[in-house]
Amino acid sequence: MEKVRAALQRYRVMAWITGVMLLILTAEMVLKYVVQVDDSVLRWIEWVPFAHGWIYVAYLVTVIDLWSKLRWGWGRLVTMVLAGVVPVMSFVMEKRVHRDADADAGR
Repeated sequence: MEKVRAALQRYRVMAWITGVMLLILTAEMVLKYVVQVDDSVLRWIEWVPFAHGWIYVAYLVTVIDLWSKLRWGWGRLVTMVLAGVVPVMSFVMEKRVHRDADADAGR
């Protein structure tokens, strides 16, 4: 039970970090491709895609860890994985996962 709670906490932290970084990445893409800001501005934010990529890898590790501990189905795994690439979805999924994990732990 303690391992599940620890995995859930790690997942929660990484879901929020991934979600925030994805929103920053989305803003960076809008600035780069829609607004087409000057290259001097882009130099300040060019690290965002690289950082989000590695944060997403850490997020995947926490997803697989929690998923394997709770023995959820493949559909849940796919949904949790995709939540890290759809803006705002990681926040929604984190809340749902936390609710369902608490319910599963209480049975």
